[in-house]
Amino acid sequence: MSRHRLADYQPLRMTPAAPPPVSAPSGPGRRRWALPTALAVVIGLVGLVGSATAAVSHRSTHTAAAMAAVADPSGWYLTLPTGRKGDPDTVQPPKLGGYSSAWFHLDSAGQGLVFTANAGGVTTSGSSYPRSELREMDGGKQADWSNTRGTHTLTVRQAVTALPKAKPEVVTAQIHDSADDVMEIRLEGSRLIAEYNDGRTDITLDPSYSLGDIYDLKIVAADGRVRVFYNGTKKVDVALRGSGWYFKSGSYVQSNTSKGDKAGAVATVVIYQLRVTHS
Repeated sequence: MSRHRLADYQPLRMTPAAPPPVSAPSGPGRRRWALPTALAVVIGLVGLVGSATAAVSHRSTHTAAAMAAVADPSGWYLTLPTGRKGDPDTVQPPKLGGYSSAWFHLDSAGQGLVFTANAGGVTTSGSSYPRSELREMDGGKQADWSNTRGTHTLTVRQAVTALPKAKPEVVTAQIHDSADDVMEIRLEGSRLIAEYNDGRTDITLDPSYSLGDIYDLKIVAADGRVRVFYNGTKKVDVALRGSGWYFKSGSYVQSNTSKGDKAGAVATVVIYQLRVTHS
């Protein structure tokens, strides 16, 4: 069966004609509509279809414009917690600007991008945890840089608004390389940390983070070091060097059903501003 959009339906064109006489009721509780009444109903339905089409068109334009105000859609691709096992769905830059779903959409105010990943979602082949997360791009190819040359900076304003109950953890931003994470910004319960050295070392950014609190984060990778600033204060300055690096940000939930969480348990992160610079 072919699928149709509201835009495929065109208003009906009708030539006025003299209405026939109204038929008398043909039985108890039964009656026929006069033609003027039927016309009014049809015209009303056509009007509703037209209004709905305009609303859908306006929402699509507003979504693309609002996303561009938060993050450059040409600079990222999105991985979703849906798809086939080991092969999650992705949204590439040409379509990202107008994309919206339960896992990635504007908030009700139209000011933040909402990233949601569920504990029962699809994972990549290299992870046991689902994600709704952006990956840095460089034009039409995946970004790939080294902190031994130049200065590479990610700035993001974000808030965590939901966590799974059994294992309340989520990664909200990271530097990654071709094999593994280099630096992760993680919320574990109420403790917001920067974690590195394959998870063996972490530094507290905020010991008592409350869900919904908006914070500013900056990660700077340069001169063979990585520095992390939280709400304008430098919290991390460590010697880490490498190549094949790129930035990521969104909701990378650190739980699944084997950890005791239900498949529908989610981690949600709202991003209000996301910028990457290389100099």
